[in-house]
Formats: sequence, structure tokens, C-alpha cells
Amino acid sequence: MATLKEFEEALREQGMHMALAILERLRERDRAKRTVAPARRVAGRKMTPELARRILELHASTGMTQQEIAFELGVNQGRVNEVIKRGKWLTEDPSAPEAVARDKALARMERDIAGRRPTRARAPKKDAKPRKAASPQLTFGDL
Repeated sequence: MATLKEFEEALREQGMHMALAILERLRERDRAKRTVAPARRVAGRKMTPELARRILELHASTGMTQQEIAFELGVNQGRVNEVIKRGKWLTEDPSAPEAVARDKALARMERDIAGRRPTRARAPKKDAKPRKAASPQLTFGDL
């Protein structure tokens, strides 16, 4: 199977200028249809009860998809799903599982940024026996 570039070169070699013109018109048509997709967010908004209520409001009052709501509000689509399906983030309870998970993640990020993330070094086992090198399954003498 040839690539599009190889196909175009073959058309040029054969002098098929009409086919090349059609190919160029198709490219222009495709470029005109293409829209510039908005960039994905790097850091999203913090989930709050107000934002969760806004998600529910948009879900109930519009025909927007979860992805459209997420993009509109600058949050992850998974968070939108959690709010709609499970009612998460609707209270300001700091002991709620999602709030605890968020706080732990923020603490990890701060540690990482500060460069003080502890590394785990495994200590050797006390009873560990040295392993023998694996022997080949067959040797010349076995034949």
C-alpha cells in the first residue's frame, strides 16, 4: 500500500495534472472543515460544592454531554460523571472520601515540587540466600 505522498509523486511522474488538481481541492475542502480544537487544560479547577451544583444544573437544563460540560467548566469529564451519577462533591464535608483524596494528592504534589519526596530503599532480607546462576538446559555432553 502506498502512502499519499508516494501516490502524489506517481501522479506527477505520469503527468496526471487533473488528478493532482482534484487531490488538492480535496485537501482544501478538508482544511476548511477542520476546526482548531481547543487545548486541553493543564491544571483544572478545584472541585467545590458550587461547581458540582453548576454541573448538575447544566446537565438538567441543557442537552450538553458530560464532555461538553467538563470543557465548559474546565474540569475532568470523570469528575462530571462522579457528580451526576454518584452525587459526589455536593457537600463541603472535609472528611468526605473525595475531599480526603484531593487533600492527599495536593500534599503529594507539594512534596514533589519541593523535591523532598522520600525514596523507598529496599533492605535486603536477613535470611536471603545467594541465588545460583541458572544452568543451561542442555549441554554438548548431554547429546
